[in-house]
Amino acid sequence: MSSPRTRGVDKIWFTRCPVPTASGLAHRRGGLAEAFAPYGLEVGVLQDAEPELARHHFDHDLPGLFREGGNVPALAARSEGAPTRLIGLTWIEEWQSVLVRPGSGIEGPGDLRGARVALPGWARTRAQSFPRAMALHGIKGALTQGGLNLDDVTFVEVAADLSPSVGRDARGGRIAWPGLDELVRGQVDAVYVKGARAAEQAAELGLVVGVDLDAHPDPSTRVNNGTPRPITVHERLLEERPELVTAFLTATLRAADWAAADLDGVRGILAGETRSGASGVRTAYRDGFHRTLRPDLSPERLDLLVKQKDFLLLHGFLAADVDVASWAAPEPLREVTARTAA
Repeated sequence: MSSPRTRGVDKIWFTRCPVPTASGLAHRRGGLAEAFAPYGLEVGVLQDAEPELARHHFDHDLPGLFREGGNVPALAARSEGAPTRLIGLTWIEEWQSVLVRPGSGIEGPGDLRGARVALPGWARTRAQSFPRAMALHGIKGALTQGGLNLDDVTFVEVAADLSPSVGRDARGGRIAWPGLDELVRGQVDAVYVKGARAAEQAAELGLVVGVDLDAHPDPSTRVNNGTPRPITVHERLLEERPELVTAFLTATLRAADWAAADLDGVRGILAGETRSGASGVRTAYRDGFHRTLRPDLSPERLDLLVKQKDFLLLHGFLAADVDVASWAAPEPLREVTARTAA
């Protein structure tokens, strides 16, 4: 086996968002370290890194990096020329809801007409402005379910972190979801949220669900930052060390298969992965989510990602259009899937 240092990679880096991911489970269970040990490579985690390295979660300018996270930063980076390839997509239902105050009269999508809706401000970069993108598309999805559109509500800008980080300086669960404080104070009527941390904060603040986006049968109304969620890799790593890409995907698929058979074990890990407690995990991740962690690059998921890309481009979150079909590199996942099925 060639020395990894002679081929431009001396360390593997991994990053993910605080949500259920097969790669996150693989990391927590030691699968990633085990996968790369035969190549003499250690695995560094951006969530444990200093800001100078942690920023690569958003720009992906790190040759040895694997990223499983929100599609807003991934698409924004690609639109600005980041040399990445898309090697997998997941779709995990993640408690997407519109929160309101009790007694507000908002009990379904149609009741949002005329509501004041929280919209997080722009961050320093397009990639870091994912809270704004999530809120805008989440509210659009809710409005669509009620036969309404964005012109039927009034958006109110609320404070958001200008420089969000996934590294050691990340504040994580210690800050409120953007807009929740304004909702409690009556400055807005509705806030889009998702995930375990938001579920716990909603309970703590006495807020209620006005629209449960997950209840609608059409998944396209839930297209957002995490649906679908991309797995990306630096194209140089794919070109020069394809065996490392297949090693990563093999560990990821093994973790997904383990998760499908051990819900309690998954929930135990997710309490740490999501920076929340058991109650938030149970609220946010339901209906057999642990059996849906395997990535694929099916035409259906690629089409859903194109819907997200088109929305982000229309609303200024991308510097240029992204050709999703040419961005995708299906060969490594196809190879690993065939091998593990044999």
